[in-house]
Amino acid sequence: MAEVPQRQAYGMALAEYGDVNPDVVVLDADVSSSTLTKYFADRHPSRFFNLGVTEASMVNVGVGLALSGRIPFVNTFAALLTLRACEQIRTCVAYANANVKLIGGYAGLSDYKDGPTHFAINDVALMRAMPNVVVIAPADNIEAARMVRAIAEHEGPVYMRISRAAVPDVFGPDHQVHIGKGIMLRSGNDVTIIGSGSMMGRCVRAADQLVAEGVSVRLLNIHTLKPLDVDLICQAAEETGALVTAEDHSVIGGLGGAVAEALGRCCPAVLEYVGLQDTFAGTGLDTESLMDAWGLAVQDIVNAARRAMERKARRR
Repeated sequence: MAEVPQRQAYGMALAEYGDVNPDVVVLDADVSSSTLTKYFADRHPSRFFNLGVTEASMVNVGVGLALSGRIPFVNTFAALLTLRACEQIRTCVAYANANVKLIGGYAGLSDYKDGPTHFAINDVALMRAMPNVVVIAPADNIEAARMVRAIAEHEGPVYMRISRAAVPDVFGPDHQVHIGKGIMLRSGNDVTIIGSGSMMGRCVRAADQLVAEGVSVRLLNIHTLKPLDVDLICQAAEETGALVTAEDHSVIGGLGGAVAEALGRCCPAVLEYVGLQDTFAGTGLDTESLMDAWGLAVQDIVNAARRAMERKARRR
């Protein structure tokens, strides 16, 4: 698949999946031209509902449709979905274990045009804390498309975040996804880089740079942030002793927090974080430059890996 905005891959896959599963219905908060659920609306108009800018009510309508046997995909910007409708997600979706699929578009720093209020940099932390809710961050367009069927066939609530931006493909067209299972893209013994979501392309470039310097790098893709593949992460900790997490999210409560929680239970190891450092970000000219400016650059991952290896060496 060519490098296109991740939301486009999702929107096209959702419309195509609607052909084979008549129970799928799609809700949108008047931003279907941005979330690209308009593809589904054009193809299946009787199963598309524009609820207007009413995120909380939209979530509750989705719950009603789920309780009626439908599979609702509820869409809007990630920040608005997880913050404005947080109480409805907790009480009506998570507590009821309703079969609602919550799709947060424009996640992380990808909504560079609309400013800090539209950055979704704590959505993963909020959704991870919701009992029963599976949390997904696809790495590329292939994975975003494959996740449509996977989350539809999962019984129970799911939150999936999608970047507004074009992201490089990490996987080939035969890539398959399994909820809850991480993927080792590269084996290595010196350090492990663990990436998620739109940061995976940058993680691959960072690993390439380190390998060129003679470092043996293990590279993991964690598309499911909850439930976390604890076995894969703990094996990496035991075999490399130094880890770096990289995410387009606050380092608090996201991938880094989840990995730290896992290591605390199974295998304490050196851990460095790449992500937003407990701060709001400013605006930028585009997503790439904005990510670079706020500590998510390829070189930030490389530097974090070097720090992790230095700390590991001092412990010996």
